[in-house]
Amino acid sequence: MKQIEGNTTRPRPRVVIVGAGFAGLNATQALRKANVDVLIIDRNNYHKFQPLLYQVATSGLEPEDIAHNARDLFRDYGNISFRLGTVKAIDADQRRLHLHSGDAVTYDYLILAAGAVTNYFGIDGVQEYGFPLKNLPDAIDLRNHILRQFEQADRANGTGPEGALTFVIVGGGPTGVEMAGALVELFDIMQKDYRNVDTTQANVVLLEMAPHLLPPYPESLRTYTRTVLEKRNVDVRTETTVEKVTKGAVHLKSGETIPTQTLIWAAGIRGNPIAETMSEDLEKGYRLGTKPDLSVPGYSDVFVAGDMAGHKDDNGDLLPQVAQVAIQQGAHAARQILRRIKNQPTEAFHYKDLGQMATIGRNAAVVEFPGGMKLKGFFAWFMWAFVHIWKLVGFRNRLDVFISWIHNYFTYDRSARLILDMVPISDEIPHDVEYVNQRVKERMEELEKG
Repeated sequence: MKQIEGNTTRPRPRVVIVGAGFAGLNATQALRKANVDVLIIDRNNYHKFQPLLYQVATSGLEPEDIAHNARDLFRDYGNISFRLGTVKAIDADQRRLHLHSGDAVTYDYLILAAGAVTNYFGIDGVQEYGFPLKNLPDAIDLRNHILRQFEQADRANGTGPEGALTFVIVGGGPTGVEMAGALVELFDIMQKDYRNVDTTQANVVLLEMAPHLLPPYPESLRTYTRTVLEKRNVDVRTETTVEKVTKGAVHLKSGETIPTQTLIWAAGIRGNPIAETMSEDLEKGYRLGTKPDLSVPGYSDVFVAGDMAGHKDDNGDLLPQVAQVAIQQGAHAARQILRRIKNQPTEAFHYKDLGQMATIGRNAAVVEFPGGMKLKGFFAWFMWAFVHIWKLVGFRNRLDVFISWIHNYFTYDRSARLILDMVPISDEIPHDVEYVNQRVKERMEELEKG
């Protein structure tokens, strides 16, 4: 093992935060003026605005529009530092984190905010042939693939393998709905670029296992969402379950087979696997159970926030894995650490529901306010756009997204139609989409391992 970073003789407590997402970012902000040393560890050197990943995947925004350098966020605060690294295990008894690099990091207090990973539910072929949408490289990888499908069809004078322009999305939650709406809008733009391709033949199939899209939303908003998507030529299928995925096809439990070269997996997430290195007694979705103050049972110096947290409300139901929960939990966990340092009793976490919203595409969205008030259509879409711009980190990001959206809205165009493969393609390398994507994934794994 390499040298352990840190020691137990520091003049003030050391708080380590794993994850620079919504929970980690808000925890750090709550500690930026406190008499503690804060170390943020993340596998990426940036904070990403996850709700807009689908816009990168569909050429609406560039990757840098929704990401901000993590070091830049807190460079004016001397008690905060950042480390690029991936935590592979937690030794809570020794107050030590083990990184993939072989290093170990010690802490006095720990906030676990490493988020979630894609849940494939053990379905054969999904991880091998599907495209998740959980991280920025996922979005870039998917955008490369979508654009290459049209390049492939254009080279073949509008023809190609069966299902080449059929895009199957599994999961009828906000990510699936927003992805479906954005894709059909992209098809209209593609007609100008690919004159040999009849883009009206491109189609989106949205599969949802439940009886309705957007299950947590009121029935009127669910019905509106489905109606809008179907009017925009999305093939919506509810009460439909995927049995397995093979190269070139999605197989349903009903016996039907959908030919496709693009499966977008938006069916669910699970807590980061590092939770399993700390406890075998996890809540549903591989989430760490918490005490009322968000600390981990048996470890008063370890707190968990965001998608990793298996925190329950007053009815005994797990809180949803959404940004607002992560934001509130991150700040709360930080405040409880400060209370422990001052030998004050900690406070229970209570989630304040601020409502929920999802966009379906141009001029169409659904919003549910606290208390049950509902909004749909253009004004809901305008509110959705305003809230998402406001929640972005950094003035430059807000300005870039605002300008891009204004440009896209009035020109019916998207300027981010770039194929950014990490593996160069030459005439000697076959123009095979599966080959390219596999090489990209392999290269990403190599970079992650350092």
